Amino acid sequence: MAANMGRIRPQGMRTAAAAAVTAGLLLFPDVIPNVPGRLGSLVETFLPWLGLLAPVLLGLGLLRRNPLGVVAALVLMVVWLAVFGRPLLVRPEAAYDLTVVQHNVDDGNPDPAGTARALLDARADLVALEELTPSALPAVSAALAADYPHHVTAGTVGLWSKHPLSGTGPVDIRPRGVGTQWLRSLRATVSTPRGPVAVYVAHLPSVRIGFSGFRSTRRDESAALLAHALAAEPLDRVVLLGDLNGTVDDRGLAPVTSRLSGPRTGLAFSWPAALPVARIDHALARGAFLTHVWSLPETGSDHLPVAARVRL
Repeated sequence: MAANMGRIRPQGMRTAAAAAVTAGLLLFPDVIPNVPGRLGSLVETFLPWLGLLAPVLLGLGLLRRNPLGVVAALVLMVVWLAVFGRPLLVRPEAAYDLTVVQHNVDDGNPDPAGTARALLDARADLVALEELTPSALPAVSAALAADYPHHVTAGTVGLWSKHPLSGTGPVDIRPRGVGTQWLRSLRATVSTPRGPVAVYVAHLPSVRIGFSGFRSTRRDESAALLAHALAAEPLDRVVLLGDLNGTVDDRGLAPVTSRLSGPRTGLAFSWPAALPVARIDHALARGAFLTHVWSLPETGSDHLPVAARVRL
């Protein structure tokens, strides 16, 4: 028996160590430095997937009859549930005032009108779109016109609404070195039955993963500019809809996510559409509650649409 315990214990210690490190990253991802290569942001982008290690460690612990390994894996599962499980365990609240849809329609989409028509099934009050090319805009507008009589566009982003819009205009979130024709954010006041709501639509610059690491400098600069606009917003109730090219856990988006709250339920991974691994398309709010978020079926874009319920 002593010999058996000697063989088991090192395995259990390795399993426990792996579980402890993973649990620590789930709880404190900011311990990973963001330089060089913005490694911290990269890990935070895919943070929920670290939980996949828990069933692997549990299986190994059971297979090897290793009590320490089993306990360590179970603790890791509890930590994951504490961090990410609430959106799965809490039922969506019934009371809400608005349904909103956010979608990057893809500037290479061969059928933008079909994509727009697919969004009608959500029966949303607001539809925010990004990557609207000049050639796609007329078809998209025609597909949405009957259900959404009010709309505004700025550059490659647009907002369609069942409620009247006012105070519309572009929001400058251009990172350094980008020309004036780069226009990817707008603001509008939506006159809802419950009063005015400031709605922002934004498409932050893309990030890249390469040999130099996780390149997100321009996205982070745009996020800071967007946060500045949100801070100056005079209305109490604000909704942000957009492709932020990052998850809410990514510290690069902290200037925005520190000012707005996310939904209470739903993971709603949105990218890539073929095999979604992250939600980079968001609905966030201030002075309002996002009670639920979910992904809609594929539309022909490389993103999935994301829908959310808003209680004012």
